[in-house]
Amino acid sequence: MKKKSARKLTHIDAANRPRMVDVGHKAVTRREATARAVVVAPPAVMKLFVGGDILGPKGPVFQTAIVAGTGAVKRTSDLIPFCHPLPIDGCRILITVNKAREIVIDCTVRVQHRTGVEMEALVGASVAALTIYDMCKAVSHDIRIRETRLMRKRGGQHDVDVPSV
Repeated sequence: MKKKSARKLTHIDAANRPRMVDVGHKAVTRREATARAVVVAPPAVMKLFVGGDILGPKGPVFQTAIVAGTGAVKRTSDLIPFCHPLPIDGCRILITVNKAREIVIDCTVRVQHRTGVEMEALVGASVAALTIYDMCKAVSHDIRIRETRLMRKRGGQHDVDVPSV
């Protein structure tokens, strides 16, 4: 039986120093990633949900979260030290309330480049979730951001699909 070789951290060089990965040799391809964040809010917050958005003391929460998340996607390389600045082709943030009355944020980012956009999608979903928290905390601090995770990526060396839970 052949043993599978262990994968290595790509942002650490042979001398264990941090580094930005050189992507100059990679082909420019279409790349896309979707990340999901789930926000659990108490009934006091969810009762403000009307017509597809939470109408809170600071305004339409979901619409504001979409704007904040999109801005965060564009600034990911300013926040994560070894992320490459990317010319984002598209960003879509969809916020819904599921049957369990949880707020589900899906952030999909697209680019034509040498490196993927997983971090951009994760940052976009995270900042949208944090914006929901910020805008609703006047009603209740009992709000949890339960998870943020990569759901799908396309392009590059490996495609990834993570089953929904």
